[in-house]
Amino acid sequence: MSLRKAEFHSGLRPPLAPPGVFFFLLILLFLSTTATEAGCSFPAIFNFGDSNSETGGFWAAFPAQRAPFGMTYFKKPAGRASDGRAVIDFLAQALGLPFLSPYLQSIGSNFSHGANFATAASTVLLPNTSVFVTGISPFSLAIQFNQMNELRVRVFEMSPQDNLPSKDIFAKALYTFDIGQNDFTSNLATIGIEGDKQFLPQVASQIAWTIKELYNNGGRTFMVFNLAPIGCFPAFLTLLPHNESDLDEYGCMISYNNAVVDYNKLLKETLQQTRSELQNASVIYLDTHSVKLELFQHPKNHGFIYGTKACCGSGGGPYNYNPQVFCGNTKIINGTNVTSSACSDPQNYVSWDGIHATEAANEIIARAILNGSYFDPPFPISHLCNLKPIG
Repeated sequence: MSLRKAEFHSGLRPPLAPPGVFFFLLILLFLSTTATEAGCSFPAIFNFGDSNSETGGFWAAFPAQRAPFGMTYFKKPAGRASDGRAVIDFLAQALGLPFLSPYLQSIGSNFSHGANFATAASTVLLPNTSVFVTGISPFSLAIQFNQMNELRVRVFEMSPQDNLPSKDIFAKALYTFDIGQNDFTSNLATIGIEGDKQFLPQVASQIAWTIKELYNNGGRTFMVFNLAPIGCFPAFLTLLPHNESDLDEYGCMISYNNAVVDYNKLLKETLQQTRSELQNASVIYLDTHSVKLELFQHPKNHGFIYGTKACCGSGGGPYNYNPQVFCGNTKIINGTNVTSSACSDPQNYVSWDGIHATEAANEIIARAILNGSYFDPPFPISHLCNLKPIG
């Protein structure tokens, strides 16, 4: 069954137990959850991340986003690295919350239901370069945490305001993390997989440290997205060195995807340790890697035509990705104007611009999350929460 038309109770994985047993387990889990989970009345989301989950932070700091970004849903650039909504947008909709305002947006922001600290090109670890040199954002996870802490301090200092969260919201909010991809990929072509592995434990540790600090400030429910199978991305299939023998039957790079799996295992183990140290907290590992891998490997099973080919790009070919001309830009190359333009049917593509997903793919990822099958430990969100329709 295609996930595109699936409801929250459908997903990529079959039930793990007969319905009666599953229902009994749900009741037990419901009775043992924290007050925040049991009510599932998340009044806010505070998100930390990179371009996979930003809603305009980078473009608030460095205004430059242009069409065709946002073409499908917003009909104009809206700070998302997609033709439409990001996964975080769908999650907010399902929880009955408005889209998250980026923390860096000075005009028109409303933080009463949370804030989005994510910015494009952000890393978990502090960058040692400039955005103007390598494109890596200065807003690393530590900076994003400092911004979150500053917001919280100001809320407690000030009298209540309509566009700010209430003082009790920080303990009830959902804290989400979708970050680490740029740590993994930014120097991968230069230092290789073995070089990457040397500092990835620091990435997982920094995420764990941030969760502990947020816990000390009252946070109790945390969801951490694992890393996507970058060996299937059109951009990395173009940029990263590999041999034909390294490609699997789906056209994805085996060695790089295996390295991602190793990191995800490390992240999962780190979060398990963190969970054991925090009382009455939910620290949830979210396996979106499996969902994205399925879409890349079997796009046609889920209503797509193209898996490892970008919608917005140039050059055609199997990947339609040109590292010299990013989506929406024009550049003179060898005396010729080259424009990276969007396809007319992004709903048929998994990949929007070679690095990020289309809105159609993001919706499927969100539905898989809301199905509840990809959480560790189990968190049957569709049964515990009164989810609103998305789409």
